[in-house]
Amino acid sequence: MTKQALTIALAGNPNSGKTTLFNQLTGANQYIGNWPGVTVEKKEGKLKGHPQVTIQDLPGIYSLSANSLEERIASEQLTQHSPDAIINIVDGTNLERNLYLTMQILEMGIPTVVAINMADMLSRQGAKLDLDKLSKRLGCPVVGISALKGTHINELIAEALKVAKSGQAPKALAYKKDFEKLLSDADAVLGSDLQENQRRYWLTRALENPEPLNLKPASLDKLSALVKSYEEKEDDDIQSLITFERYALIDQVVEGVRGGKAPDAVSTSDKIDRIVTNRWLALPIFVVVMTLVFGLSVWSAGPGTFLTDWVNESLFGDIIPPAVESLLVNWGVADWLQSLILDGIIAGVGAVLGFLPQMVVLFLVLAFLEGTGYMARVAFIMDRLFRRFGLSGKSFIPMLVGVGCSVPGIMASRTIEEERDRRMTVTVTSFIPCGAKLPIIALIAGALFGGAWWVAPSAYFLGIAAVIISGIILKKTKPFAGPPAPFVMELPPYRWPAVGTVLRSVWERAWSFVRKAGTVILLSSIVIWVLSSLGWENGSFGLVEDVENGLMAKLGGAIAWIFKPLGFGNWRAAVATITGLVAKENVVSTYGVLYGIGEVSEAGEEIWHLLARDFTTVSAYAFLIFNLICVPCFAAIGAIKREMNSARWTWFAIGYQTIFAYVLALVYYQLGTWFTTGAFTVGTVFGIIALVGLLYMIFRRQKDYQKPVTGLAPAK
Repeated sequence: MTKQALTIALAGNPNSGKTTLFNQLTGANQYIGNWPGVTVEKKEGKLKGHPQVTIQDLPGIYSLSANSLEERIASEQLTQHSPDAIINIVDGTNLERNLYLTMQILEMGIPTVVAINMADMLSRQGAKLDLDKLSKRLGCPVVGISALKGTHINELIAEALKVAKSGQAPKALAYKKDFEKLLSDADAVLGSDLQENQRRYWLTRALENPEPLNLKPASLDKLSALVKSYEEKEDDDIQSLITFERYALIDQVVEGVRGGKAPDAVSTSDKIDRIVTNRWLALPIFVVVMTLVFGLSVWSAGPGTFLTDWVNESLFGDIIPPAVESLLVNWGVADWLQSLILDGIIAGVGAVLGFLPQMVVLFLVLAFLEGTGYMARVAFIMDRLFRRFGLSGKSFIPMLVGVGCSVPGIMASRTIEEERDRRMTVTVTSFIPCGAKLPIIALIAGALFGGAWWVAPSAYFLGIAAVIISGIILKKTKPFAGPPAPFVMELPPYRWPAVGTVLRSVWERAWSFVRKAGTVILLSSIVIWVLSSLGWENGSFGLVEDVENGLMAKLGGAIAWIFKPLGFGNWRAAVATITGLVAKENVVSTYGVLYGIGEVSEAGEEIWHLLARDFTTVSAYAFLIFNLICVPCFAAIGAIKREMNSARWTWFAIGYQTIFAYVLALVYYQLGTWFTTGAFTVGTVFGIIALVGLLYMIFRRQKDYQKPVTGLAPAK
């Protein structure tokens, strides 16, 4: 007999441990972030040991009021595609706040199990919860678990399967008499307008906001009259009154449930936050932390750089190329194929993989900070700064995610309710250097700045500055005008991150990089080698001895003039910049092929000397500015298109990123060259004009746009 197929949905507040529990239940390699909004789409997996049971991971939300995109996703999934059961994950250290969502879930009439997470933390604090009493008051099973440690997970699974198979729905809790009468009157008015399934939930939704329900005009008028009368009687708006009723219920539910030692009035997290989120100390601490994060990644004396040097000089210098060359010679492989493998594939892919140790250091430190809860504070800290320039802390959350990769960072913009703010966030998120840009930073730092520790942090803060400047400029235009979206955020307690969680995060990010090196970078390296090795030499077309005579040199030379005002108008730099559009790592792999890094690595740091011939320190940093700020890789462009849901807005983002990067690099190179050499040229004049134009866009007066802004519908 075939076992019954079941679907169990996970619902809970951000930072409640929902995604951690999803990993425990399914064994999936789901990325875990310690800030709200990391899960913006439903994710699915099979319950371990029960292949017939599907676990759905819904977005982390605070309510089902469907005001934000993630709330709409969760609400629609639960109402339109009713699961067989819901596991509602509740943070036991913040019971009242988390139970607000529970009250709404119980109104849906779907079989529910409440999982009180972080029971281990409560025990350490000497606190106790009477789970039996809580279960009786909620009218559904309640299980105390630790998602992080995996305790009592089997008990939770057993209860969830039991309620899912029985189909027994919890009884909705009763509000005070006056509000229950309002619900009864609304029920009589709406009648057949509301579906019988989950009727009580839809009644409260209709009272809060009836517009999405498409009610009949007559029913809508009667409902509006009922609501207006109740608001006048209670002297408050209906949304506030419903919120009050739910919290009044929560107070009744939790009364007498807690026992044991009373929690300290000031927790350890609060004590730390007095310093870390201090009005005056928060930003300096953030600057120091991020300087250490990126500085450690490329620091010449750091572990990442030490291993990178070994990989470049030994593994892809003294070991792999000679071994492969000897093997190819013994096999009698043709010279052109040897060149393709050695100078194309090994040189290109090896040049990128050489920076993997530095990236692992970056990912490790970031994963640790995410696990402790500090990165959640960063969004809170940056809200103070961003709000002055027309953005909110919500816009910084995608940028934090984007430090690993711009694609999920751009997708995380879905957590922003205001469309104009969401569009702006999508446009500027890729300004923050992602992991793929770290090899470019390390390349320039090593070749032109002697591996200086400050180069990488400066690139990160350059990204933040670009975001702030863009916020000022764009907020003064009609499509983006308006106050920033409100930012309310529940800060998770500080925790010592689990080693497994940190290592899994590092592995996923590093493996993604390696996978790209073995696919996109490999293919790109082959194409670059072919185009650089074929051309006209000595009056005939074929393989060339000098890459200067290759097709790639000709193609690069044809577009190099575009970048000449930026200080890198040579064909190699032009080619590297263009190939970087496919994947940012291609910038390094392109130089690896064009310079033949696989061969010169045997000579130690000769590659840096080769690169230094094409750049000055000023032009090298201008090269870095342009490649960090300009259009991201193809994958990120695809994410922009999905989130914008409009070709027009996608092209706007691409155009703005390109022009903005060009202007910044132009100003830096032209004025930097003037200040360092004293040479005043026509280019200097254009640099000054560009600077004046940029300052005008920043400091011009804000127009008052009264017309409401309409724009893109959120991506489905």
